[in-house]
Amino acid sequence: MRIERSLLVASTFVLLALLTSSSAWSQEGIRVLPAGQRPDDARLAPPKDLNGYFPFSPPASATQWKARAEEVRTQIKVALGLWPMPPKNDLNYEVVGRREMEDYAVSNVRFESVPGFFVTGNLYEPLGKEGPFPGVLCPHGHWANGRFYVASDKSIKEQLASGAESDPEAAKNPIQARCVHLARMGCVVLNIDMMGYADSQQLSFDLVHKFGKQRPEMNTNQRWGFFSPQAESHLQSVMGLQIWNCIRALDVLETLPRVDRSRLAVTGASGGATQTMIVSAIDPRVATCFPAVMVSTAMQGGCTCENCTLLRVGTGNVEFAALFAPKPQGMTAADDWTVEMETKGFPDLKKLYALLDAEDKVELTARTEFGHNYNAVSRKAMYSLFNRALGLEASLEERPFKQLGAEELSVWNDENKPKYEEKYERDLLEQWTRMSNEQIMPLLTGDADAFEQYRQMVSAALDVIVGPAPEFVKENNSFSIEIKQQQEDYLFMAGTLGDVEKKTQLPVVFLFPKENWNGHTVIWLTDNGKAGLFEEGGRLKAEVAKLVSAGVSVAGVDLIYQGEFQADGQPMKQTPKVENKREAAAYTLGYNRSVAAMRVHDILALAAAMKNHDREPKSIGLIALEGDMAGIGSVAIARQPDAFDFALLQTNGFRFGEVDSIRSPNLLPGGAKYGDVPGFLAMGSPMLLRVIGESESGQKIIHQAYERAGKIDQLSDGNLEMSPVDWLLNHLGGI
Repeated sequence: MRIERSLLVASTFVLLALLTSSSAWSQEGIRVLPAGQRPDDARLAPPKDLNGYFPFSPPASATQWKARAEEVRTQIKVALGLWPMPPKNDLNYEVVGRREMEDYAVSNVRFESVPGFFVTGNLYEPLGKEGPFPGVLCPHGHWANGRFYVASDKSIKEQLASGAESDPEAAKNPIQARCVHLARMGCVVLNIDMMGYADSQQLSFDLVHKFGKQRPEMNTNQRWGFFSPQAESHLQSVMGLQIWNCIRALDVLETLPRVDRSRLAVTGASGGATQTMIVSAIDPRVATCFPAVMVSTAMQGGCTCENCTLLRVGTGNVEFAALFAPKPQGMTAADDWTVEMETKGFPDLKKLYALLDAEDKVELTARTEFGHNYNAVSRKAMYSLFNRALGLEASLEERPFKQLGAEELSVWNDENKPKYEEKYERDLLEQWTRMSNEQIMPLLTGDADAFEQYRQMVSAALDVIVGPAPEFVKENNSFSIEIKQQQEDYLFMAGTLGDVEKKTQLPVVFLFPKENWNGHTVIWLTDNGKAGLFEEGGRLKAEVAKLVSAGVSVAGVDLIYQGEFQADGQPMKQTPKVENKREAAAYTLGYNRSVAAMRVHDILALAAAMKNHDREPKSIGLIALEGDMAGIGSVAIARQPDAFDFALLQTNGFRFGEVDSIRSPNLLPGGAKYGDVPGFLAMGSPMLLRVIGESESGQKIIHQAYERAGKIDQLSDGNLEMSPVDWLLNHLGGI
């Protein structure tokens, strides 16, 4: 579609002259669309949830895939709070017990993935063979008590009768059976606990896997807990910690003297497969992997340990598995959410592998006569792949083994076993925050080279947090202007900004100087959208009128869920959520953009449209004199600094890290991790900027950025007595 009427074209004035003059624009008349009609915007549809459809479409070329794969890997790392990767502390690896069987040994081990947080498990090693051996990480899924799982007699009988298992001991504990046979094949196997299972009790099972209700007492601006809005704004999740535990487990395997670090593998089923596909996607050390009964275009993982905000926006598990291409990978399907994998998902994986000349490196074992499992049939498929990929020449047939119980496998005794305490949860996240700040803040406040590293890191993170920067393409975008009325001293125009491809529509008003437009244009943000430019009686607010009278054009916009997006026109109180009773933000924001992120996109879309008009404005600026909108505006500036030439923001110390509800329109996952509002505004240097109401520490960070750029004259003292608009008018002449 093409632009129907240009906002800034002189022919507009001819039409305006035909309209009746009026001294005020009525509040009702501020509407662009007919009364009761909401914008035609796809984002108003119910949000996507984990039970949606998540297809994967291979790109046309290997070059395109290389770029896309890097985008998705970055998305995973950002979502998990691993961008940048945290510093690695000493593992303090300990063996606290060891048993030797006929042809393998089992050690009880623990190590610290972060200082003071223990990852617990067992190490299985071959006996009677010469190394070095491949190292295999075995995370488990949601089998009751994990490593200590014991199947019921009824379940054992059913497994044996169905052919799923052939040995009663393996049926009793298939996790242990897997580790034993891999050791007999000639692998060093590290089987680790998921948090909340078996020996890993520093964070409880109920917290990690069954979190259901928000805890107001843990939603604090200092020393918060998991699942709080503060944790989300810092990208701190139990999933992120669980994947970090897997990365550190690979570090353990890599450092063992009998392990060949060039032959590392990962395999797990269900929730263990989620860990398998994610760690294999982002850790290049993994040579082969086998995620069982998880990869599919259907349900993506139902547990809180398998979800975090930002993770699956625009992507899903099949594409996560694709990131491992062209290395050898196997997977299984069963009579569960993977039941259609043979026809939905796997053919596309196969196409991608073929594109990379590795069609024979990916395989699916679909045994849909069995329910959700990692049974002997599935394990044999994994043994076959690992035999080939790891250069083994071992039997695939499991043999009977002596099962060890919880007392024999545990790394703790009754005296030293940690237990969950809220204090420790707070301590852990406080430590995590400190570690992150120690990495990021020196870049933000350092020299020019350090700041450039910061800028690149945050730009990549904002690609994930906010999404791709909008472009104005005439074929896809429409700027439909319906001229409403000629006022006494300005021209009132209203219309919509639409994107056909993305199916968005924004109501916009334009206040245009009658005769003396000086080429400068402002996007003015308010909590009430475009209506916030007007007094209750319909007249322009004084500061808005002052700008227009001085020759500056002003645009007001209803961002998503503002103004005409709302049935009552009132500011949004709570954001939409998926139909999931569990109050974890990830169930909604792991699959959908946050309202805050969508609003940033809307601001940038309007700026792009204005910049690409036939008659390009001399400058485009951003004004937000309300703290919440100033915070959103700061992200828009950081996401695309070249979209604006100047900004006037009254932040009043607003911080994304202090948003107090996961349903707040201002919740921005990751909004606090990278320096929050001061960091985002530092990204905007050296544009002309005045920040009002900012803290001393925030002003200092912004000041340092302008000093580094050698443009300190472009930054004003936020404490000037001059009114914001007077200050701006005094400086526009220099742009």
